[in-house]
Amino acid sequence: MITYFDGMPTAAHPMAILSSMVNSLAIYYPQYFVDEDSEDLYQLMAARLISKIRTIAAFSYKKSVGEPFVYPRHDLKYCANFLHMMVNSPVRPYVPDSEEERILNMLLVLHADHEQNCSTSTVRLVGSSRVNLYSSIGAGICALWGPLHGGANQEVIEMLENIHDSNMSVADVIADAKNPEKRFRLSGFGHRVYKNYDPRARILKKACADFMKNRHISDPLLEIALELENAALSDDYFIERNLYPNVDFYSGIIYRELGIPSNMYMVLFAMGRMPGWIAQWKEMHDTKPFKIGRPRQIYTGLTDAVYQPSSERS
Repeated sequence: MITYFDGMPTAAHPMAILSSMVNSLAIYYPQYFVDEDSEDLYQLMAARLISKIRTIAAFSYKKSVGEPFVYPRHDLKYCANFLHMMVNSPVRPYVPDSEEERILNMLLVLHADHEQNCSTSTVRLVGSSRVNLYSSIGAGICALWGPLHGGANQEVIEMLENIHDSNMSVADVIADAKNPEKRFRLSGFGHRVYKNYDPRARILKKACADFMKNRHISDPLLEIALELENAALSDDYFIERNLYPNVDFYSGIIYRELGIPSNMYMVLFAMGRMPGWIAQWKEMHDTKPFKIGRPRQIYTGLTDAVYQPSSERS
């Protein structure tokens, strides 16, 4: 797989590398597809994927910044090993930090599964053709890559940085969000399912504040985020539209304090969602009778169209 990594351009986005490498696992482990109903093979395949995703994710980042790969250590647990492989370098050795490990683990758990969102539905639909687990997960990663899905926490950080750098007041930000002519959207607010406060955001808000306090960190972006939340939740415009903070509003701030660059936020999302994707694929696979997914489409176009030969078209 290192040879495969070497063939990728340095400028490649980590999500592009991640999806390609996960798909490539089907090449390296074809023996797993001999008996699709074998529980032992499934357990081995799932464990290998959850383990390898952190290495692939860290290697994707190293490749994107042109740094040498750092191999996993057998003495470190899951999250500490990922941080070791991603941030360690010959001039800056990684020192395991139990608090960083704990909060990263919490972030991954909170992202593990969340109903039939875009990427999860993609994993199930692709997997319904009886394609292997690795290819199904690769499709899910591609779906997650979209800015309307996995890219929301990066948008939040960019929004907060713009507010901070421009010295814009929270009152002006709220006013712009309510002004249709501004075409400005308050990132990290609202959810397709939750019409109240996202419970995951409530957990992350406290975890973020506690993490900063314990490490004696004062982050202006967190202060702006808290002010924005207080202003929005006391404004009828947001209350009437059920626009409350979602899971993306505070997660990016934590990633930022862990030293994780913004182009890796979606990769961390994929790492966290991996157990859920695998479980969804397994549930779909075990549901009998097994049926291929077949969404329907209602045609609403012309009903009396006349075919015109290409030679007669202008």
